[in-house]
This record gives sequence, C-alpha cells and structure tokens, in this order.
Amino acid sequence: MNLHPPSSGPLALPCARPAERQTVVLLHASASSGRQWDALGERLRPRFDVVAIDLHGHGHQEAWADDRAMSLDDEASLVLPVLKRAGAAHLIGHSYGGAVAMHVACRHPHLVRSLAVYEPVLFRLLADHEPQGAAIRAGLEAFSLIGFLMDGGCTTEAARTFVDYWSGPHAWDSLPPQLQRPVLASMASVCQQFHVVCDESLPSERLAGLTMASLCLSGSRTTAATARIAQLLQALMPAAQHLQLPGMGHMGPVTHAAAVNDQLAAFLDLHAHSACGPR
Repeated sequence: MNLHPPSSGPLALPCARPAERQTVVLLHASASSGRQWDALGERLRPRFDVVAIDLHGHGHQEAWADDRAMSLDDEASLVLPVLKRAGAAHLIGHSYGGAVAMHVACRHPHLVRSLAVYEPVLFRLLADHEPQGAAIRAGLEAFSLIGFLMDGGCTTEAARTFVDYWSGPHAWDSLPPQLQRPVLASMASVCQQFHVVCDESLPSERLAGLTMASLCLSGSRTTAATARIAQLLQALMPAAQHLQLPGMGHMGPVTHAAAVNDQLAAFLDLHAHSACGPR
C-alpha cells in the first residue's frame, strides 16, 4: 500500500495522535495518483492527519496481477488498514476513487466519520436503474472502444479516447507530454477499473442507509453518465448534501481544484469534530 502526505514521500501514521486530531483519507481518479490531492492535503494538514492512497496500478502502487478479476474489495484492502489504524476517518474520493470510497462506506460504515465524493463512477448503479438509457450506453460505447484499442496495442489512441470522453474533444492533445506519460502507463489498470465499476453494484438500500455526514459533488458540465449518477444519488441519499458546481466537468477536482477544495474543507470544518466517531 502506498500512502502520500502532500508533496512528500510515503507516510506512516503516528502511533499516538492527539485525541482531537482526526484522519482524512483521499482517493484519486483513474489515470491519476494520490498526488492529485496535494493542494487539498496541504490545506488540511495543520488540522488533520492526511493520507492520500495510490490505488492499484497508479502512482507507486503495483498493478493488479492476480489471475482473478480485481474487485472493489481489493481496492478497499488498500484503504482499510489506514481507517483501522485511525479508529475511523473522513473519506474523500473523486471518480473511481469516489466509487471506492462509497463501497468502503457501505461495507464498513463504522470506520467512516464522514464521506465526500465528486462524481463517483457508479456505472453499475446507473445500469441497474436505466439499463437502456442513453447515458449508460454512451459510457459503455466509449469504454468498449478503449478496451478494443488496448487489445490491439493502440495504447495512445485508447488514452486519447479515455481523456476526451471525460474532458471533451481534443483534451488529450492539449496535455503536455509529462502529463500524458502517467496516463499511458496506467491505461491497463484503467480498463480493469472500468470492469470493476460495471460489474459491482452498491445496493440502493445500503446507500439509503448511510448515516455518516455525506457530501455528493458534481459539475454542471459533466458527462451524461455522471450527471445521471449524481441525480440517482440525490434520490437514493436524501439525507446527504448534494451540490452541483457551475462550470465544472468530471475533472473538476483537477481543473477547478481551489473551488472544489473550498467545498471539501468547509464540509470537514462542519463535521470533523462534531462526534467521536461515525454517526
């Protein structure tokens, strides 16, 4: 498991933390790494122990290499030791990291003090509710093409399709080489992750039953699939706070980091010390 404090190397949580100092765990999007959250981590570190985790095949974490298909439980296995060490922690995730965060919250609610996600890619949830919908079809078509290109050894074209799907036409070509390289290196893992979120569903009753403070963020200029997922979550989690942020797409935590981080920091300020553990 690879953990990153902001702008630093591996982090070991201190054995004895002051009682009032709580832990925040940050989970990144596909084709990214824990370093995605550096700015938020620096902002939170004066008040929290901040742990940004590299998920399988990203950053310093080795790719999933088992013969069996990877699962959300396998990604959760990278998160749970940190939560257990802390007793309970605040969980923040974006995109695929948001899906992992919601899975952990549903399976291990006693370890999650609060939950904040930006556009979790719960494709199976969308397919369960709208199996013939245009939104899920568009997402499946894009990732089917990505898989076809990867199988044919066309990694650059697969990466272009992936980035342009999430960020709009020509987004890949606008990336400098130093940002294209890590995306190219992670594309095999990106395909694995897509199968994970298409194969595994979060039961509606578990989502509705979450009692920890929860924040669901989305952008007003996102894809059809993630827009519909945000709407489904609003219906399934009426007790959560749901905010649509103007002018942002799916990559809002990267392209509009300051504004997204403002929302996340305010949410933590409100809920961090309101209780000794998850509600």
